Amino acid sequence: MQLVDETRTDGARLKSACAELGIGTNTYRRWEAGGEDGRPKAPKHRPSHTLTAMEKAMILAVCHQSDYASLPPSQVVPLLMDDYGWYIASESSFYRVLSEHNENHRRGARHSGRVGPPRRHEASRPNQVWCWDVTYCVPGVQGEHGSSNGPRVYLEY
Repeated sequence: MQLVDETRTDGARLKSACAELGIGTNTYRRWEAGGEDGRPKAPKHRPSHTLTAMEKAMILAVCHQSDYASLPPSQVVPLLMDDYGWYIASESSFYRVLSEHNENHRRGARHSGRVGPPRRHEASRPNQVWCWDVTYCVPGVQGEHGSSNGPRVYLEY
């Protein structure tokens, strides 16, 4: 901006001064107004509340503990507050840090995925085992107020 200002005080026009430096006039005006540089390779302003490397390491260390290894951040953050009174970062920050380290998936003990046969229940006396299976419901069951097309079926309870 100093170079453009110097050339303008020497009598050059804004458009030609900006063209000589390879920037557009709108860019110069944005810089003059104090806006951020929108160019892709321009240095970006780092927010003051950005997590430090130590805070990110603490998030990873907590998520690797056996108590919290199989829990998602939506459960880890409240548990830390309840158990220890610690607030390291928000849930979204936990998710962001885990994603950066490719750990935003199920951590901890894993299930084999194999499913065995259904459990068999054995009743040794009446009313000991109750179950419900919708596959045994008769389709098209009509009650007392059904139409007279076809036989009426009444369910016993």
